[in-house]
Amino acid sequence: MKELVIDLEAESKEIRKRYRALLRACKPTLQRGDKQMIRKAFDMALDSHKDMRRKSGEPYIYHPIAVAQIAAEEIGLGTTSIVCALLHDVVEDTTITLDDIEREFGKKVARIIDGLTKISGIFDPNSSIQAENFRKMLLTLADDVRVILIKLADRLHNMRTMDFMPRDKQLKIASETSYLYAPLAHRLGLYAIKSELEDLSMKYTDPDTYKFIAKKLNEKKAERERFIQHFVEPIKEILHEQGIKAAVFGRPKSIYSIWNKMRKKSIPFEEVYDLFAIRIIIDTSQENEKAECWKAYSIVTDLYRPNPDRLRDWVSSPKANGYESLHTTVMGPKGQWVEVQIRTVRMNEIAEKGFAAHWKYKESNSDSGLDQWIQKVREILSNPESNAMDFLDDFKMNLFSDEIFIFTPKGALIQLPHNATALDFAFEIHSDLGASCIGAKVNHKLVPLSHKLQNGDQVEIITSSKQTPKEDWLSFVVTAKAKSKIKSALKEEKRRVAEDGKEILERKLKSLKITYNTENINKLTMFFKYPSSQDLFYNVAKGVIDIKNLKEFLLSEKSVEQNGQQFNSHISGLVDKINKKDYETLLIGDDLQKIDYTLSPCCNPIPGDDVFGFITVNDGIKIHRTNCPNAAKLMANYGYRIVKAKWTSQKELAFLTGLHIVGIDDVGLVNKITKVISHDFKVNIRSITISSNDGIFEGSIMIFVNDTAHLENLIRHLKQIKGITGITRFDSDH
Repeated sequence: MKELVIDLEAESKEIRKRYRALLRACKPTLQRGDKQMIRKAFDMALDSHKDMRRKSGEPYIYHPIAVAQIAAEEIGLGTTSIVCALLHDVVEDTTITLDDIEREFGKKVARIIDGLTKISGIFDPNSSIQAENFRKMLLTLADDVRVILIKLADRLHNMRTMDFMPRDKQLKIASETSYLYAPLAHRLGLYAIKSELEDLSMKYTDPDTYKFIAKKLNEKKAERERFIQHFVEPIKEILHEQGIKAAVFGRPKSIYSIWNKMRKKSIPFEEVYDLFAIRIIIDTSQENEKAECWKAYSIVTDLYRPNPDRLRDWVSSPKANGYESLHTTVMGPKGQWVEVQIRTVRMNEIAEKGFAAHWKYKESNSDSGLDQWIQKVREILSNPESNAMDFLDDFKMNLFSDEIFIFTPKGALIQLPHNATALDFAFEIHSDLGASCIGAKVNHKLVPLSHKLQNGDQVEIITSSKQTPKEDWLSFVVTAKAKSKIKSALKEEKRRVAEDGKEILERKLKSLKITYNTENINKLTMFFKYPSSQDLFYNVAKGVIDIKNLKEFLLSEKSVEQNGQQFNSHISGLVDKINKKDYETLLIGDDLQKIDYTLSPCCNPIPGDDVFGFITVNDGIKIHRTNCPNAAKLMANYGYRIVKAKWTSQKELAFLTGLHIVGIDDVGLVNKITKVISHDFKVNIRSITISSNDGIFEGSIMIFVNDTAHLENLIRHLKQIKGITGITRFDSDH
């Protein structure tokens, strides 16, 4: 017992130490009376969480302190947010109510905590579809951005301390993070947090690649630091001579971005040149910013030859999230490309702290892209779409997209996402203009509505009072605003037609002596496989459903009832069956388990791969690799249908996988490859396609292997063949 007392004493000392560190982080923004307010919030959190512990066994209070610390230090938020971060879990996890919070800390704090409590459902493993929760979260964004920023701090701390979580929870939370939180951090201009979230997600969804790249980066660290020093020395010297006050340093690229580059270009780690970026941060007044940045650019490009295609000027035209910087890629002294980013202290603060820094400099930059973006979010949210998944996809697309700049006939600048069309532009200016648009003039040339705009185009919209939005418009517009306006116009039109259909159906049912009531309408909707009763009425009005079809419905009504029950019981039965303790983990390749599973063709998992099961409605359980391109979306949106899965050690099963082989063409190369595969390894080849172009050999081979160890061994032997320069595994049978 005595040991526990000492333990508690040490813990209380540690809590006080962490609290003092938090106060130090808050110091820059503290006003009079703020310290007492933070103390009051800390005491309340400490008291309400006193008997709670985290999965790691640590006192729960460590978490709120850490979230508050991230909010203060890494996002740069002020006292109100610090108070909310300290209290972000009390309403949900303890007996304290929102009224108590309002009484102690005022309306504003209560409102933010209410927002944070509403969106905490995202962590609930049993919530049916997370998309709905994400939507709630974004609704709170329109109310007070601090809700999202504190939520990001909360998520970042959870990701940093996820080692003690069960594997399925780790996968679900990591997928959700890469699917929505990282892009959100990116959009709010929090680049450091965005990179860390991406890296941490990868650490759990693709641990092998993550460890491999981290190890490689570590191995070459000293060599890289020497190169950076050698590269920046002359730049520092000339900046100093010319009286430009600046800090120059190298910054390693994130593991995730290196992996992305390897994947996109299909190159090994050794061929990724820009493993780091050089950053020049100039300390100057706001009126001299532009001139000083270009001066620094000229110094760098006098010393090192720039790649003309790689200049990015976000100083003259900042990104929509307020990001400003000059990026150029230059040839370093050892013949390798080096990315150089040039910005001022103010720009750097906006890049690192996004939103919070943005408010600090707001007076000088009131018409910022960030405000416009928040406005866009509000517009999307004000149009309540019935399908949360559609909404989420539209929203994500607008989160991720790069911008292009388009001019109106009068020379005003409009920002649109990459791939936007003339119709997107029309809706961006005004929804009525979009709805009546029949064409456009781009740089004085007539183009159709679907014409994709290029950076710098000048666009004039042509309208007609006879025009109404069409269904096929949805296939080419890309902005969420255009999509939601078109959908609501089509809905309105559909609603009018459906009203007529309703009356027609009522008459037809009467003649067949079927009672017109909600139950029968629902049965009809299900029988004809329509998503809603409105679709049913609409198709009746359009003549798609007539008396003959209604008679078919009468005959099969009994079986419909059975089908409905079967469908519901099927999915819940599967979930129940798997949730029972004896099915904690689905063993793949084990005949003892009478659960129907198939290996998903989108990523062709083979034994040894890190996998999970996903319960589908019709195909039993599908097994996916955890780093499958579709996995993040499945885990983020349908967490409750995820099942832990692992392989049993059955050797005799053979699994199909693909190898992409690149090399220098040589006589008998194909023969050598097939000999290693068929003769040495006794592996069956299903298909082989080979092409040789100007002495470069490329081949794709589909083979049957037992597991990942078998495959890796085979790859190792193939790499020893003279002339082969690279082998990569590909996932699907293309």
